[in-house]
Parts: sequence; structure tokens; C-alpha cells
Amino acid sequence: MTNNNGNRMNNSITSNPGAAGSAGGADTAAPPSASSEARDAKKGSLAAFKGLAPFLLPYRRQFAMAGVALVVAAGATLAIPAAFKQMIDLGFGTAAGVHSADNVNMVFLALFAVATVLALATAARFYTVSWLGERVTADIRGAVYRHVVTQSPEFFETTQTGEVLSRITTDTTLIQAVVGTSISMALRNVLLFIGGLVMLFVTSPKLTAIIIGLLVLTVLPIVMFGRRVRKLSRDSQDRIADASAMAGEILNAMPTVQAFTHEKIETSRFSASVENAFTTAMKRIRARAFLTMLAIVLVFGTIVFVLWLGAHAVLQGTMTGGDLGQFILYASIVAGAIGALSEVMGEAQRAAGATERLLELMSVKSEIQSAAHPLALPPRAANGASLALSDVTFSYPSRPDTAALSHLTLDIKPGETVAVVGPSGAGKTTLFQLFLRFYDPQQGVIKLDGVDIKQLDLHTLRGAIGIVPQDTVIFSADAMENIRYGRAGATDEEVIQAARLAAAHEFIERLPNGYQSFLGERGVRLSGGQRQRIAIARALLKNPPLLLLDEATSALDAESERLVQGALEAAMAGRTTVIIAHRLATVQRADRIIVMEDGQIVETGTHASLVALGGIYANLAALQFHNVHVTH
Repeated sequence: MTNNNGNRMNNSITSNPGAAGSAGGADTAAPPSASSEARDAKKGSLAAFKGLAPFLLPYRRQFAMAGVALVVAAGATLAIPAAFKQMIDLGFGTAAGVHSADNVNMVFLALFAVATVLALATAARFYTVSWLGERVTADIRGAVYRHVVTQSPEFFETTQTGEVLSRITTDTTLIQAVVGTSISMALRNVLLFIGGLVMLFVTSPKLTAIIIGLLVLTVLPIVMFGRRVRKLSRDSQDRIADASAMAGEILNAMPTVQAFTHEKIETSRFSASVENAFTTAMKRIRARAFLTMLAIVLVFGTIVFVLWLGAHAVLQGTMTGGDLGQFILYASIVAGAIGALSEVMGEAQRAAGATERLLELMSVKSEIQSAAHPLALPPRAANGASLALSDVTFSYPSRPDTAALSHLTLDIKPGETVAVVGPSGAGKTTLFQLFLRFYDPQQGVIKLDGVDIKQLDLHTLRGAIGIVPQDTVIFSADAMENIRYGRAGATDEEVIQAARLAAAHEFIERLPNGYQSFLGERGVRLSGGQRQRIAIARALLKNPPLLLLDEATSALDAESERLVQGALEAAMAGRTTVIIAHRLATVQRADRIIVMEDGQIVETGTHASLVALGGIYANLAALQFHNVHVTH
């Protein structure tokens, strides 16, 4: 069993809470990275971005402000060519008279005024859209994280940590670029394209008609090739996620890697994964480079041809020099807008893949949900909670034909200490998984204090249960905060008292900074026994009516075990306790011992009665206590 609390995902996800004790991973929920080419082909960028609407709508006011600044900036840009036309015709053309100097002065003053308006509007647009990009990205990251930490262990069995982290970081960064830059650039260039096109018609309808006809022919190959860029962008993100997942897994298992001298092997594996990501990225980059080249050559080739026609029109006297100058500038604006839109489209295609990946992650729904109208637990009894299993049958989703528990019925009275023993794979840890509702049984009912746990809010249920797992999770924080994880609102004095009960106070005091000592990532600065005592202190601080101990003293030396055993016995007073233990010395004084095999209860009794019975428990005891005589 592993602590499944998710407030610190970099630790709790890494520990793979669902995997401990389960016979296999779940296969009913496909990994979020799974996708199909058919779906990629059907979904366009706009379709993918619709899923971002809930994150964008709360900031309608800021989008409106950005829109106003955008329109003003685009209008100022479109006014510049008209000013140049006036400068050429009135200042230097045949229409210029004795007042040509005055005309030039007025035109340049107007140009400076337009430039000032353009600068102010551009600055306002940049600030607003950048704020929107940061704000929306922060909201998305928070929403994804909140969603992930509510998933059941089944999700974490089918999804790698690196995959989730890649989506929270890399994918949201791509979306940030779109919201904070690309959308603004796209709208700006759309306005410039439309406005420039209108002014081209005003300047020369004939030349404009020719340029539009040619541009239509150039856009078709650009759009068609853009679809390939989008698919390659999605593939590139998936390969990066694969490399991140592999790196996270190996770094979290570094002692094992080094103990088996697999450094070179793992380095080679990671290098191969990175090279795979690089190869895929280069395909995307080559495709985007070709798309950019294609767009520039086709668009500017069209514009150069039309301007050649305009130059001949000026020579023939059908256009003025100012008209041609204005047409050239507006054509440049239109061409620049098209080129910028092709760049933005490339970014949008890439971000569309990231958006789809995030939306896939957000669409994964945990099968373990709180009841729509949850019931309340009765007031806490002085001697703990009752726990009852009635005809419970459960199979892990990955092995639906193999029962981990089969028609199990068990009644645990308030204040009773029940030990569960048996060989590996008997279903002991599965019991704890079901008590905490990490999974739901396919058949049967589990009741806590007479209430079906499916009718309880998950926080209510898990708040009534304290657990000391076999594999302790220590967070990257100091000792005080690691113990306070059991009850967030506990005072320092309460934390220290819990540490005393768990025989942890003494070694914590010896740390360089006492309770403020940083324990290292995953508790690397502590011994196994010290980590276990931190976990016990955490459970004691929570003070639940039901206490689950999963090999709680397995990592302790003889002296520490004696100290912790005494602390646990004191902690068991006034609460119901269920103990999983392979070391039978820790369960001899239990009120009742349950022996499990193949998901069923095969023996029940006290230590003495089970030894006398001469069955499975007696055989287990004989292996551990050499002085036990077993009769058959």
C-alpha cells in the first residue's frame, strides 16, 4: 500500500500508488496518450481549441480590451500607405506646387502621429494578451492537476508520471504561446489582410482581382501540406513525453540502477528515446520549413508579378506614382499578413495537438466517485469504528477472470485489533485497497459504522481511516511538514507529540535543524526505519477511528521495532485496527487473526488456537518460530 494523497504530485504519482499489492495494472482505461490517425485527420485546429472555451470565457473583458487595441493598431498600420501616397503625389508629383514643402511637413507630422498611436496600441495589445496567456495557462495547469489527483490507482497504473508532467508543463506552454501570442497575431494579420485587400481594391480593382485569383491558387497547396505538419507536431509531443517518462522512472530508481550496474544500459535506452524524439522533431521542422518556403515563394511570386503589371500601368499613365506606391505598400501588408498567418498556423497546428492531449487527460473520468448525495457517518464511538464485508468479490481490471477476493465476509467490531496474514497474493493488500475505495468490488458491500462506503463522500471515508503503508512516502519538505501531512491544521506541539508516540522524536531532534530539517526527495536522508516512523507519526496525528497497518514495522531494527510496537499498541487504544503482517511476532497479541489464501478466509482464531490447529498459520509460524511444534 502506498499513500495516495495527491497534494504533491511529483512524489505521490511517482510512487505509483495503485500498483502496490495489486496483481496487475488496469486495462479498462486506455492511456491518455493513445490516439489514432483517423481522429487526428478529422479534428482541425479550431475543433481542438473549442475545448479551451471554459478557460477563456472568464476573461471576456480582457479579450475585449485586447481586441480594441488590436483594431486601433491595425487601423494605424493601414493608414501609413495612404500617407505615403499623399507624400508622393502632393510633395513630389506633378500636383505639387509652391506649397510642396508644407505638404511634406504635414504628411510627416501625420506619419509621426500615426506611429505614436501604433506604438501605444501595440504596447497595450502586447501587455493584455501576454497577461491572458499567463493567466489562462496557470488556470489550465491548476485544472489538470486538480483532475489528476482525483483519479483512482487504475489511472496511475496505465499512465506514466512523465506523461502527465509533460502535459502539465510542455503542452500548457504551447497553449500559452497560442493564447498569449498566436491568437493576437492571427487576428492582427487577419485585420491587416482584410483591410489591405479593401484598400488594394480602392487603389486598383484590376490589379487586385488578378492578385486575388493567383493567391487562391497558392493557398490550396499550403492548406493541404499544413495537415501533415499537424500530425507530425502531435507525434513530436508524444515522443518528448515518452522520453520524459523514461527519465523520471530511471531517476526515481537510481539506487537500483547503480546496484545492478545498469548505468550504461539506461543511458543507452534514454539516448535512443531522445534520438527518436529528435528524429520525429526534425521531420516536423523540415515539414514546417518547407511549408514556410512554399508560402513565401508562392505569395511573393504572385505579388511581384502583379507589381510588374502596375509598373507598366504607371509608364502608360493609367496610374499615378502615388497610387503605385500605395498599392505596393498595401500589397506588402497583405503578403506579410499571409506569411505571418502561415507561421501562426504552424504554431496553432502544434498547439492543437497539445490541446487535444490535455483535453484527453481532462476527459478521463475516475470510476471511483463520491456519492451524489453522500450520507454522514454516525458520531464517532469511543472505541473506534466497525467494519463489515458482506460477500465481497473483486477482480483487478487487468485480470477480470481471476478473483483477488472471492465471496469474502468479515465483521470487525469497534475497538477490535484484527491481523490479516497469509502468503503473497492471498489478497491482504487488496483488502486495504477496497477499504480506502481505491477500487470498488464487483460484488458485495463494505460498510463502515453500518454505512455502505459507496454512499460516503470519499473525503469522509478516507478521513476516517489512517494508514501506515509498507512503502513510506516522504515528501520534499522538512520533518515537521511531513508529519503534519496527516492533519494539515495540526499545531507544532501536536506534531511533536505524534512523533514521540511513534518513537521518531529522538532521531528528528538529532537532525541538523531538528523538525525543520529537509528530509530530501523521497526521504533519501533517512533510513528505512526512520521513514517508517515518520509514517506512523503521520497516521497517529490524523487520529482516525480506523487504523490500517501494512507491514508497519517491516523496516525497523529490533530496538526500533520494540519502541514502535509499544507506541502502536498505545495508539490502538480507542480505535479499530487492521494489521497486515508477514512477521508474525507483530500480530500475536491481536484479538483475532485472519488467515487468507487465494482471496478467501481459510482460518480464523488467536495465535495459540491457530498454532494448535496445525494449518496454514501453524506452518507460517513454524518457519519463523523454531520452537513451535506443529502437529498434523
